[in-house]
Amino acid sequence: MRREHSIEPAYFEALYKDRGDPWHFETSAYEAAKYDATLAALPGDRFANALEVGCANGVLTTRLAQRCDSLLAVDVSDTALTAARARCGAQSNVRVERRRLPAEAPDGAFDLVLLSEVVYYWDSADISRLADYLRTALLPGRHILLVHWIGETDYPKSGDDAVAELQVALGEAVTVVRSDRYDAYRLDLWRFGAAG
Repeated sequence: MRREHSIEPAYFEALYKDRGDPWHFETSAYEAAKYDATLAALPGDRFANALEVGCANGVLTTRLAQRCDSLLAVDVSDTALTAARARCGAQSNVRVERRRLPAEAPDGAFDLVLLSEVVYYWDSADISRLADYLRTALLPGRHILLVHWIGETDYPKSGDDAVAELQVALGEAVTVVRSDRYDAYRLDLWRFGAAG
């Protein structure tokens, strides 16, 4: 049975405190292959100012940072963020912050927003608020990259429903560049506003 409301930060903090790396980001061959596909799907070699929502313990963050002049990585779990800060400590272009989106969305104008395994944790109201935020945070012609598990969960949304609902909320503000399905997840790249 699906949860009715967005999942609270305490849920994620408990997972990281109890299990350290609850989704095995550091050791899973599946996660490594998914990260390879994520980075391969990026619509350019370099990004001036990127936002990674749900950076967890920073495994993908360290790789993404190699393609960014500036990367803001955010999460809701203090335990995960401690690990992310340690992992990314040598990368001066990375800022790691505790933020709960969409309520605590950062200021800034981004040319890439990465939403990897996060949108399905939000209810419809928060997805709508996220869409409102993205309209103000993304530079025209820049990109949103989404990656989501498509298996069964008890999250407020399935992976497919989360992506579809955010796309509807953004409406004509985004154009689908690609939508790829793998055995266990989907990867979607959208361009925001004019292509110029």
